[in-house]
Amino acid sequence: MDTLVDDGRPEQDPGPTARPVTGPAARPPVLIPDEGSARPRTVADPRRLLVPRPGRNGSFVSLRQIEPKQRGLLLVNSHPEGAARSVRRTWDAIPARAAGRRPVALILGHSAGYGLATLLTGLRRHGIRGIGVAFETPDNGRRTATAGWYRTAAAAELAADGGHDIRFVNADAFSTEAKNRICDLLAEHYGPVDHLVYSLAAPRRTDPATGTVHHSVIKPLGGAYEAPALDFSGPEPRVARARIEPATDEETRATEAVMGGDDWNLWVDALADRGLLAEKFTTAALTYVGSEVTAPVYRQGTIGAAKEHLERTARDLNASPLLKEKDGRAFTVVAGAAVTQASSAIPSIALYTAFLRTVLGEDGFRTTAEQAADLWDQLEGDAPLVLDGQGRIRLDGWELDERVQERVRALWADPERGLAESRPGADWFMAQVRELYGWGLDGVAYDRPVETDVPWPPR
Repeated sequence: MDTLVDDGRPEQDPGPTARPVTGPAARPPVLIPDEGSARPRTVADPRRLLVPRPGRNGSFVSLRQIEPKQRGLLLVNSHPEGAARSVRRTWDAIPARAAGRRPVALILGHSAGYGLATLLTGLRRHGIRGIGVAFETPDNGRRTATAGWYRTAAAAELAADGGHDIRFVNADAFSTEAKNRICDLLAEHYGPVDHLVYSLAAPRRTDPATGTVHHSVIKPLGGAYEAPALDFSGPEPRVARARIEPATDEETRATEAVMGGDDWNLWVDALADRGLLAEKFTTAALTYVGSEVTAPVYRQGTIGAAKEHLERTARDLNASPLLKEKDGRAFTVVAGAAVTQASSAIPSIALYTAFLRTVLGEDGFRTTAEQAADLWDQLEGDAPLVLDGQGRIRLDGWELDERVQERVRALWADPERGLAESRPGADWFMAQVRELYGWGLDGVAYDRPVETDVPWPPR
């Protein structure tokens, strides 16, 4: 097996703050259910994208023939029709039901992963009203828009077709400017917020008080991490060795500043300052625990330190007068493993997820939408809260069941043999990564030109 040396910096899809990482093998997608990002617009019926129409600058733009540009597990372009098809497929799989009270929701990081799943299930099952926030990049004539941009457009059209009242803002949710702008929109159109869902993941954050730019890293603590990882750089997936040097104290603190609870707390403060916390307000921040086999680089590493900070923030919020006055509650929500764009940074996770999928099969591996439906039912009081001893909502029982983990550990003990037994799981994983960017979906005419300059949904 080859050894891959990793500097620990998150590999993101190349949006405004991301750049691909080079090396002999691709880094397996990370399972960070807290998905933060944001990207511009698509349409629910992919065929509508083939009709020429004014672009963002008001002129009619030509259709483009595009092909996937892939570097290992990272794709650097997205297909608008495919992204729309993916959103439509998720939407159709969510059991619809008559909306009840139509709560007001603010979803931070709505354009990918668990944030997108929370948006779609909230609309489909509970008729939520409110605002989704993400930070995405439009088509620039050389490179397509980010996948989250196209997914947002598709979600907006589905919502409009269903008569839902939802607005989308493309902004850096970490900034004070974005908080003020979104609070203005809430005050003008919706009033107090019933649910704030915090699902942001990012490689860096600027502290609004000091102007310091903090960079997150994905590294172990205390010592180097070396473990098997999936390598997709060749024609067939294979097992390599990933090695990451330990984080410094400064890197750990910076990762906590980006991925911890500071910004979540600032959002609650911003809403409270504007009188935008509803009675019995709830806020939920997505997190992940995961398996013991990946713990050294995840839960026991810099990301784990940030997640512990997030969990302390939930406890502090619950003890604060702001929430007590409203009879409100703050939760961290432990979701299960998922293949997401934010997953592209943690070594060994791709191999672990391929093994997990092999053990569970298609029916046992729960989708992000299925888990988000459980979350909404608990937040809205339609199902009892499933809490652990630390007060966290747990959605990951299906993954961490001891019988499941025992079988995963058996595959992990001999990873090359495990991969031979789990080849369908590895192929599924790669297909899931491609679908994140709108590639490889049935019913999409990839051989035809498509309009890539898709407008962000109007407010």
